Amino acid sequence: MEEAHGQHVGVVSHHELKQTLSTLQLWAIAVGLVISGEYFGWSYGWASAGTLGFTVTALFVAAMYATFIFSFTELTTSIPHAGGPFAYARHAYGPVGGYFAGAATLIEFVFAPPAISLAIGAYLNVQFPSLDPKLAAFCAYLVFMGLNIIGVEIAATFELVVTVLAIFELLVFMGVVSPGFSIANFVKGGWSGEDRFSLSTVPGMFAAIPFAIWFFLAIEGVAMAAEEAKDPRRSIPIAYITGILTLLALAVGVMLFAGASGDWTKLANINDPLPQAMKFVVGDSSNWLHMLVALGLFGLVASFHGIIIGYSRQIFALARAGYLPPVLATVHPRFKTPWLAILAGGAVGVFAIFSDNLLVIGGQPLTANIVTMSVFGAILMYMISMASLFRLRKAEPDMERPFRAPFYPWFPAFALFGATICMIAMIYYNFLIFVIFCIMLAIGYVYFLSTARRRAQAPEDVMIETKEELQQEGLKS
Repeated sequence: MEEAHGQHVGVVSHHELKQTLSTLQLWAIAVGLVISGEYFGWSYGWASAGTLGFTVTALFVAAMYATFIFSFTELTTSIPHAGGPFAYARHAYGPVGGYFAGAATLIEFVFAPPAISLAIGAYLNVQFPSLDPKLAAFCAYLVFMGLNIIGVEIAATFELVVTVLAIFELLVFMGVVSPGFSIANFVKGGWSGEDRFSLSTVPGMFAAIPFAIWFFLAIEGVAMAAEEAKDPRRSIPIAYITGILTLLALAVGVMLFAGASGDWTKLANINDPLPQAMKFVVGDSSNWLHMLVALGLFGLVASFHGIIIGYSRQIFALARAGYLPPVLATVHPRFKTPWLAILAGGAVGVFAIFSDNLLVIGGQPLTANIVTMSVFGAILMYMISMASLFRLRKAEPDMERPFRAPFYPWFPAFALFGATICMIAMIYYNFLIFVIFCIMLAIGYVYFLSTARRRAQAPEDVMIETKEELQQEGLKS
């Protein structure tokens, strides 16, 4: 599609946001974004695939994420832009590519927090039965949006603290259940209820893909903090690689120790597999169990808080480039944070919270479906990002690449292949949600078409403009 004629008004300096994040803080954001997935959600994969079948699925998804992160890091360090995947696709494929990557990322990061906030509310309701879970979820938004607005350094330091506490809690869990560890428990009926593998297990393994993705979903959100890192070209590769290794170790440990602690079938359809697994070993009244329940909130808080950082930077970057109303790119004059973008994403989340039981799709409440919607957004973004890497390697071989994807082209190719398999499985098992996902993208595309002039007049940004556009700008000047 031809862009509307216009002239850039101003230039993006990439110093609108405050550059304060250290490598350690970026690592905490990478792990914190994801770590709630170690506490709940994944065990539903056992219901369809069994422990061994799900292990195969999880290892495949882990391999996809590992190769994806090693490849994605090349893009993040080459184009350290707050828009992350939007910026890479915009630079590689132009405005339309930027739209689809930006929309997919926005769906992933705006739709995940309401579900996590409701989990926080449900947890607090257990501790304080008189507290309305939805009110608690709403208050969680208010508290953590406020913390994000006050400053990214304060927000990142908080993220570091809660992430370390969440990791400590998972290690405590593994230590407490270790006396009851029996590999016989883990493998019993491990292939969809059978002791031996058969072809009948395969459909369940594919159906379990979303729950394996839950182990790692949103780690790519570190890319959106690139403009706030002190030294993104050095610190982001370290944060990504150590982050994915940390999550891999925790995922394997949590799954193995939980499944080996007792009858894993009793953990396969519940939201609190870790406390229930601990009960197998220490009983219902152990102080260890009370500590796990008391501190388990940190995992949810770490992910919820980290994803707010991610969605707000994506909204900010899209607004700065003219894809969303420019007012959403407003930076707080004192705190140097995208405060209106933080509030805008929060408004969507709060609407979802209070619409949870009003909108039922496929027999499930809204929040259950928006988690699936978030996964669709993530997988589409992974596919576009890997395609962008291939495109930029070919179109701009001389681009500065502080980190180069190892084993190119095999790593990004496997990541793209894995994401495609995941997308096919997701569509097959969640077709109605996929149709709604496509309708949302189509509505967004109509809006995209209406903003051509605004995008043409947005501030010049050399990180996102294509090589051809930059050459044309050079000729004009």
